[in-house]
Amino acid sequence: MKLATVKDGTRDGALVVVSKDLTRCARVPHIARTLQDALDDWAAKAPALVEAARALEAGGGAAFDPAAAMAPLPRAYQWCDGSAYLNHVELVRKARKAEMPPEYYDDPLMYQGGSDSMIGPRDDVEALDEAHGIDFEAEVAVVTDDVPMAVTAQTALGHVKLVMLVNDVSLRNLIPAELAKGFGFFQSKPSSAFSPVAVTPDELGDAWRGGKVHLPLRAELNGKLFGSPDAGTDMNFDFGRLIAHAARTRPLGAGTIVGSGTVSNRDRAVGSCCIAEVRTIETIEKGKPETPFMKFGDRIRIEMLSADGTSIFGAIDQKVVRYRG
Repeated sequence: MKLATVKDGTRDGALVVVSKDLTRCARVPHIARTLQDALDDWAAKAPALVEAARALEAGGGAAFDPAAAMAPLPRAYQWCDGSAYLNHVELVRKARKAEMPPEYYDDPLMYQGGSDSMIGPRDDVEALDEAHGIDFEAEVAVVTDDVPMAVTAQTALGHVKLVMLVNDVSLRNLIPAELAKGFGFFQSKPSSAFSPVAVTPDELGDAWRGGKVHLPLRAELNGKLFGSPDAGTDMNFDFGRLIAHAARTRPLGAGTIVGSGTVSNRDRAVGSCCIAEVRTIETIEKGKPETPFMKFGDRIRIEMLSADGTSIFGAIDQKVVRYRG
């Protein structure tokens, strides 16, 4: 099934089931008012949501407008973003003439991001200054139910309840100074945006296997294809490994979001899912970066299509604007 959160004047919005073709939706307050409500008691509420989705496929419902969608979880209890595509990490370090630490190949990189103000798929990316180095990062993410501490990677996959797309916005020129403090990202990671709908893994069919989504993730910058790397190819750590890493020393609450990190393939012909990676390749090959970061007025579109060319999650389609307060 496909689920979304629509604006209703409250902070957390209203949960709706969405038709497979993303054209219609139906509110389900008799089952769960919000997506977090559903996740808090997923075993009991998921079957009822499945029945509501089946009824919607049979007809009825209201028009689904992605512009009225919030992030599926506008406020999440936890947002853990990994860096599962080591090609991306290797390129960044190579451009800095830094060696890849051996442990990176065995122990996933992950940071804990802010999750109190997730933004919707059509919301503007608000920034203070172009000089901050505004960048998009196209990623895949999963949402879990309650995950016990010290869960194994294999068992962890059973806790994946939903899959969605992410634009993990980064302010690249603020990152070096923050990392130099040795305490991680904060100001360089503003609010992330998510796809209009989150889907249960079965909606992906054969594309969901081995804890990965084996489909290209398209990123278009100002109407031109920037990259379409396959999200299942060159993913060194599947979502089971990422969830197990996050839960190594503590449990994860229902509604935890775990991100893949920027999708990246070793085949450079497929392009990239962030500007920083292109600039890194330019630095390696030409001695300096040439592609600029995003400017006010630029637009980024992130989408994943099924094998038959239909949109699975709907599109993240955002414009970068100056924050006015």
